[in-house]
Amino acid sequence: MNASSSTSFISRRSLIGACVGITGLAFSGTGMAAPVQGKIRLAGWSKPISEITNILVEPEKGFFKAQGVELAYLPGAGGGDAIRNMLSGQGDVAFTDPGSFYMALDKGEKLVAIYDIYPQNVFNVVSLKAANIHKPADLKGKKIGVYSLSSGTRQNLLVMLHQAGLKESDVTIVVTGLLNFAPLMQGQVDATAATDTGLAVGLRKGMGEINVMKVSEYLNISSDMFVVREDVLRQKKDLLKAFLKGYRDSAAWMIVNPQEAATLAGKYAIDGTQRDINLDVIQLRNASSLPTVQSGGRAPQLGNFDLAALQKGADTYRALGMIQRQIKVADVVDTSLLPGG
Repeated sequence: MNASSSTSFISRRSLIGACVGITGLAFSGTGMAAPVQGKIRLAGWSKPISEITNILVEPEKGFFKAQGVELAYLPGAGGGDAIRNMLSGQGDVAFTDPGSFYMALDKGEKLVAIYDIYPQNVFNVVSLKAANIHKPADLKGKKIGVYSLSSGTRQNLLVMLHQAGLKESDVTIVVTGLLNFAPLMQGQVDATAATDTGLAVGLRKGMGEINVMKVSEYLNISSDMFVVREDVLRQKKDLLKAFLKGYRDSAAWMIVNPQEAATLAGKYAIDGTQRDINLDVIQLRNASSLPTVQSGGRAPQLGNFDLAALQKGADTYRALGMIQRQIKVADVVDTSLLPGG
């Protein structure tokens, strides 16, 4: 397996066609600013990295500015970190994973998901062939790297462990940071929980022969969503709707223009030093942005939620003992702000 093969199935033409079909309009940006409605502080799960190039190019492209939104990005270290920064008032919107969302709801937080950023599950657990790890049960007693203890890598690792009847205490979890393939290659961990983009970078770095277990084969739910507090949703509905329009336009731009995005990542992303890697990462993230279901009988659009999949995710987290409350997903998802909705 190599990095180019991991993205070769993603046809640029098919992505462009899907993007045009699901957005139903040409994206704006390019300096056509609307009257300023207000500022949105986006609490992210990561530092400014290449897979969110569509957000990082705002100073140059102005997708949010065109909707009257002043955007500020607050870096984080995992989806749980994004939610904490939002709950503390530092951020208005959290860029977070469903697992962190479920766990916050389980603690009684009043939150609502308003946009499905990546409807495809992109998480995996990777090991070197020599480790002889082929299935989740083989992880017992192993050292496993995660991005952070509040990240989607840990949440999805726990799902995989529980599916095999294992507990977190059956393995040793090691916080390795975002570039978590170096510890794997150096033998500091036996396996590492990562994303498809992390894997693509690791392969480009010469990771060698590996085994990959995809979490989607056990629980195929969204990877990331925009989540807000209930009170913020009530107070800033129009501003949030404008924010989502700006984000949707930025995502559509990156789908149609991956080459330009890969070049601009070198200017705006802290990990954007190699353009070929930028392009791999951007193509993967473009593919994971595409919606999996229709909404209200209309053609699929960027940001659509698969409520059935998210409900299955919440039920699975509860069945596995990862949360205690029963969560009715339809009560904590609001699709009224989606562009075109």
